[in-house]
Amino acid sequence: MGVIRVMIVDDHPVVRFGLRALLESLPGYEIIAETAGGQEALREAKLGRPDVVLMDVRMGGIDGIEATRQIKAAVPETAVVMLTMHEDDDTVFAAMRAGAAGYVVKGASQEEIDRAIRAVAAGEAIFGPGVAQRVLGVLTAPRIGKPFPELTSREREVLDLVAAGKNNSAIAAELSLAPKTVTNHISTIFAKLQVADRSEAIVKARREGLGGQ
Repeated sequence: MGVIRVMIVDDHPVVRFGLRALLESLPGYEIIAETAGGQEALREAKLGRPDVVLMDVRMGGIDGIEATRQIKAAVPETAVVMLTMHEDDDTVFAAMRAGAAGYVVKGASQEEIDRAIRAVAAGEAIFGPGVAQRVLGVLTAPRIGKPFPELTSREREVLDLVAAGKNNSAIAAELSLAPKTVTNHISTIFAKLQVADRSEAIVKARREGLGGQ
């Protein structure tokens, strides 16, 4: 393909400078914008329609996961590579669900970053070696006793009780949690399972054997 038009999104100026310097030292890239936050990134993506966005995960305001979701909804042809210090499974799978096509850990070599950008610009998905191993492990692991691997153990407990038809107060009492904590867990569960409401979550959970069904 021709020149790859890239937007860099990171709330640390030093990181943005380093990424710009790295890409400008390589052939075939044009940096069309740099932003420090998700809201600004969405606006610039709509205006500039970059081929690839290099997106930090942890930012103030709209974080990288939500910014990715919004950019993919507004400019679906733009590919997003998450570039972050965070390798935990929740972050990896949240990025994937938001529409990220690549996930590279900060500290990756110039060659790895270059390869990731060129791959997603060509319509492929790419993940750093450590991330790829964990994704593959989850996808190939037996699902017996562990439905919804993207959920934490506590979130799975809460979902199990939701699927059993218990309300938030009953769940809070059974798990010795504050009602507000239960509410927060349920909001996170809905986001991770991509469901709109409690009834949809119950159907999905019972399909996987939760709720004593």
